[in-house]
Amino acid sequence: MRDPRIQQLAKNLITYSVNLQHGEKVLIENFGLQKELVNALVQEAYAAGGYPFVLLKDHSVMRAQYTQASDEQMEMIAKHEGELMSQMDAYIGLRSGDNINEMSDVPSEKMALYEKTIFAMHRKIRIKKTKWCVLRYPNASMAQSASMSTEAFEDFYFEVCNLDYGKMDEAMTALKDLMDKTDKVRITGPGTDLSFSIKDIPSIKCSGQNNIPDGEVFTAPVKDSVNGTISYNTPSPYNGFTFENVQLTFENGKIVKATANDSERINKIFDTDEGSRYVGEFAIGVNPFIKHPMKDILFDEKIDGSFHFTPGQAYEEAYNGNESNIHWDMVMIQRPDYGGGEIYFDDVLIRKDGVFVLPELEQLNPENLK
Repeated sequence: MRDPRIQQLAKNLITYSVNLQHGEKVLIENFGLQKELVNALVQEAYAAGGYPFVLLKDHSVMRAQYTQASDEQMEMIAKHEGELMSQMDAYIGLRSGDNINEMSDVPSEKMALYEKTIFAMHRKIRIKKTKWCVLRYPNASMAQSASMSTEAFEDFYFEVCNLDYGKMDEAMTALKDLMDKTDKVRITGPGTDLSFSIKDIPSIKCSGQNNIPDGEVFTAPVKDSVNGTISYNTPSPYNGFTFENVQLTFENGKIVKATANDSERINKIFDTDEGSRYVGEFAIGVNPFIKHPMKDILFDEKIDGSFHFTPGQAYEEAYNGNESNIHWDMVMIQRPDYGGGEIYFDDVLIRKDGVFVLPELEQLNPENLK
């Protein structure tokens, strides 16, 4: 008998996250061959009157293919998948796998080729033209990364993913309204003193529509306004390698110094293109059930009391003019157990040590979202 939490998650994804309507087509793309949720999604899509299409992938197969792929080959893959994507009204990306580092030894130039072809296709077609949502699926590897037993992690996963995101959406309105009228942002904390402007750039509520789990409000800095230093205090996986102790220094929007546990490797990533050294997103995380990093950005960027500051491509909804083939969400947690920190909007303290201090924002504190 199927776990009822799986069916509930599938129903939430179809009816809330992508809001599939009668006659609409949804592409269900599964990395990792997790058939239980795929089957449940197919059933719920039919129940909503839609038409499900399924694309199954495996990271070990992708590794074997991408390691020696040619430019022409990757362009053909992107074109083929793009033709299918362009016919869809909705997209659900179910990403899972037994090894988060499966792609770590794919040559960097091949991963850059992937970014410029297949990932670029997703940006141009999936993100811009479909109702989409991406999520992970629990397994022993994820439990290990979270330092939890498999059973305990599954309980955590379904608690987080089946949260009342409608309630969260309402609670986010006050933060969105404040961000929309804010000019100057200053962030302080251990090894961090960063200032930038978000003036006239829209802020967007993320409450279960595009990501599961969810829980952030994002915008982008004015491209050339970022100055100062940020010291991230969570691991940052990228293309199969986990970066730690990342510190970035900005001058007039540009990363002028980047250090990490592999400084040469991280600077190669920031040299991907001109936009890689500028920031495309600033977001505040508020999910009450996610407390600690587990090297999975779909979870880590929503950590309670966190924010992320993202080198690379800006989202169209909060566009600051930055274009890049990368979009790298890096997370800093400001709760006391991670060293604390402050966020100021126009010189007014809005969050201290991960807790919102303005009365109109208190509904976003964890005790009010659970």
